[in-house]
Amino acid sequence: MLTVKILGSGCANCKKLEAVAREAATASNLQPDFVKVTDMQQILAYELLSTPGLVINDKLVASGRIPTVAEVQKWLTA
Repeated sequence: MLTVKILGSGCANCKKLEAVAREAATASNLQPDFVKVTDMQQILAYELLSTPGLVINDKLVASGRIPTVAEVQKWLTA
């Protein structure tokens, strides 16, 4: 099963990242499990330097920025 984690405090950028990830999943006909991670200890376990962070199947693929829908689609289907 595909798992997508949004790492961050719940700020506007975190919400935007979640929207982009959901749009990419829908466009790719995928239904991953979405998990919001707001606990700082769990976030720091991924060694990201700034939020928001995007983790796909426990691999950090983006941090500190909001990737495009096309980028997320590529990561989801890889």
